[in-house]
Amino acid sequence: MVFKLRKTHLLRNGLEFEQVYKQGKRKPGPGFVLIFSPNNLGFSRLGISVHRQIRGAVKRNRIKRIIRESFRLHREIYPQCADIIFAVRPAMELDSTAKITGAVDAACGQAR
Repeated sequence: MVFKLRKTHLLRNGLEFEQVYKQGKRKPGPGFVLIFSPNNLGFSRLGISVHRQIRGAVKRNRIKRIIRESFRLHREIYPQCADIIFAVRPAMELDSTAKITGAVDAACGQAR
């Protein structure tokens, strides 16, 4: 298993995000929503959207790092061959990779 997270495995521009928001299916979780749309790339790509009501750039960036780490280590629980947006809401209380991984597994258990 490859444990690298390459830039090609991330959604990077607004058009990619917009396409997933319009065409994607939604799976809610505690304080977040997973939005995913199938792609033809042979691998999944991750985009992260953190609501500005979560005050402080340090806190928002920490959340993004934890989510990327969860995706990097546990890709098998995320939808396969899809563009995925992890939309974080202000009510999110998950603050560790293990908690986020467990919540994602519970949220998209039917999506796999």
